[in-house]
Parts: sequence; structure tokens; C-alpha cells
Amino acid sequence: MKRKEIESREDVALLVNTFYAKVRAHETLGPIFNGVIEDWPEHLDKLVDFWETNLFFVRAYKGNPLKAHLDVDRQFDHSIEQAHFGNWLQLWFETLDELFIGDNVDIAKTRARTMAHTIFLRIFSARPH
Repeated sequence: MKRKEIESREDVALLVNTFYAKVRAHETLGPIFNGVIEDWPEHLDKLVDFWETNLFFVRAYKGNPLKAHLDVDRQFDHSIEQAHFGNWLQLWFETLDELFIGDNVDIAKTRARTMAHTIFLRIFSARPH
């Protein structure tokens, strides 16, 4: 497949669907994601909205990713670790590099890295001490 720029919602959908197929099959991430997501098509649509909003500044996404991650950490007995976010980022970067080129690849990497760091810190600080 020839790599191209991320230019449209269809490109974002290809990225999100390819990436989450890897996440679902991952030995560490798969059990977490598959354990909490009941409707994958709906969830993937929401994630396409999320990344379309982040890359193209359209108002597609409605949700609270921090609350969702805090809920997952509670559901998994506060066992989400920084390594999980590292695995997630590695798969995200790999998928971006396999499918796309250009400035939006760099933007998607930077935003994902920032979100992973911020969300993990918020999860950690919200835990009972």
C-alpha cells in the first residue's frame, strides 16, 4: 500500500480501524480493551470522531476520555500502568508509519504522546493512597 497524507475522515477511519485491530490482538492491551468495550463499531466511530476533531479541528467528538480511562483503571483494580500506555503508543506510531506520511502523522504522534502522558498522570493521582 502506498503511504499518503492523512487528509479526510476516511483516512482517519482507516488509521483508527487498523490501529484498534492491533490493540484488540495485543497480549497486554487486548484483554483490557476487549473487557470493557461492548460495542466495537460504536466505539470505533467515536474514536474516529475524536481523532478527526484532533487533526482537523471539526466538532465531531463528544465525550470525556479522562473519565473513561479513570473508569477503566477502577474496573481493573487500579492496575493500568505506564507500560500499557507505552504499548499503546508503540502500536499507534507503528500504524501511522505503515499507512501515512506528512505533517498530520507528526501531529497525531505528538498529540497521542501528550494525551498518554497526561492521562496516565491523572489516573495515578486519582488512585486511593
